[in-house]
Amino acid sequence: MHRRRFLRRVAAAGGVAATTALAGCSGVGGEPDYDVGMVADGYRPAELTVSVGDTVVWENTSARTHTVTAYEGGIPEAADYFASGGFDGEQPARDAWSDDFGGALESGDRFSHTFEVAGRYDYVCIPHETGGMYATVFVEE
Repeated sequence: MHRRRFLRRVAAAGGVAATTALAGCSGVGGEPDYDVGMVADGYRPAELTVSVGDTVVWENTSARTHTVTAYEGGIPEAADYFASGGFDGEQPARDAWSDDFGGALESGDRFSHTFEVAGRYDYVCIPHETGGMYATVFVEE
């Protein structure tokens, strides 16, 4: 088994006792090396505040396949669109998911985006949208 992947999964599952027992084996201070984890039914944390110029890293910490897909109407007008799979808009991302699971992030996969414009960024996991898997990044000056 991959030791780092195992440790990330234990931490994402909320295994406080296991995480404490293995703290010397994980990253500095036991912190994960990603900003947002994707669990079975949501993003953790569901809200994140960063500064302009920061890069956010999402990691799929569950066994389910997920996406990170910005709502086109939910990002600042001057901001770059973002979606796992590199799509340039929400509809192409949705179409790709429907056609061939485009933008899919399997367990352990990562996606990152650098936020250059201040504002609110709402995003969703396409396959789990109806289950309420959506979240927000707030970008401050």
